[in-house]
Amino acid sequence: MTNKERRDAQMAYISDESVFEEQKICRKKLQKLNFMDRSDFDGIGKAIQDLFGKSEGAFVNPPFFCDYGTNIEVGKNFFANYNCTIIDVAKVRIGDNCQFAPNVSIYTAGHPIHPVSRNSLYEYGKEVIIGDNVWIGGNTVICPGVHVGSNTVIGAGSVVTRDIPDWCVAAGNPCRVIRKITDDDMRKLFRDEEIDEEAWAEIVKGMGGMQE
Repeated sequence: MTNKERRDAQMAYISDESVFEEQKICRKKLQKLNFMDRSDFDGIGKAIQDLFGKSEGAFVNPPFFCDYGTNIEVGKNFFANYNCTIIDVAKVRIGDNCQFAPNVSIYTAGHPIHPVSRNSLYEYGKEVIIGDNVWIGGNTVICPGVHVGSNTVIGAGSVVTRDIPDWCVAAGNPCRVIRKITDDDMRKLFRDEEIDEEAWAEIVKGMGGMQE
């Protein structure tokens, strides 16, 4: 098997010239994105669409960093704030309506623990999957092989080393489930503060007139 084939099979591989050639293509696209006029929202959106393997209405506030771009697949209405890093050696699959705060990092890449194996230059990538309607707080790190469930919130500063289920608030280092998200949270804004009447009326209208 070639090193690219080994990499894509999530096996041990070495970054040889064929791998570097793929990264060069990505870096040229990142150069364009990260030095664009930051007020050119349409241009940024088009650059992201060209960079990612799959996207629909995605927007990222530069600067943004990744290894390939083609291994990143995002659903509808994806948004990542400033200084997002996705090391996409393996696939990164992100669902619909996901939001990343500043400085979120997703790492699919890893290296052997023992120095003899690590110094051989062999490394690996393990897929990361994030469900729909996920909000990831600032300065969060998501480690290789992690799956984050749908409708979940990851608190700022978390280090996510294990899978996180659907419909929960999780935070910490290592990241752990704090509590479930329920319908009682629907009108909450910040701590015990509720969404004001005017904004709540618009939200209810958008839900087809659902009653409180």
